[in-house]
Amino acid sequence: MKKSDDNIRDQVNQLIRHEIQDVINEYVEGKENTEKGGLGFIENEDELKVSVSQKEIDKIIKQYKKIKKSERSNLFQIKKLGNG
Repeated sequence: MKKSDDNIRDQVNQLIRHEIQDVINEYVEGKENTEKGGLGFIENEDELKVSVSQKEIDKIIKQYKKIKKSERSNLFQIKKLGNG
């Protein structure tokens, strides 16, 4: 595997982790607000494990490479000049 592939894979993994963390933060804030209002209850979970399919990450990387390849094409550059 190329070093650039590893870099892209790392970036995709970071994006996924960031999105998951945002959702977790929103969930925790919602639970805290519920607890303050006296509704519901909070479960004490110390760890959250998330599994992301390697095939899905590979699909994202493949789509990313396809987009980047098309952006390097002469036709893309001509279209970009035409819109600007």
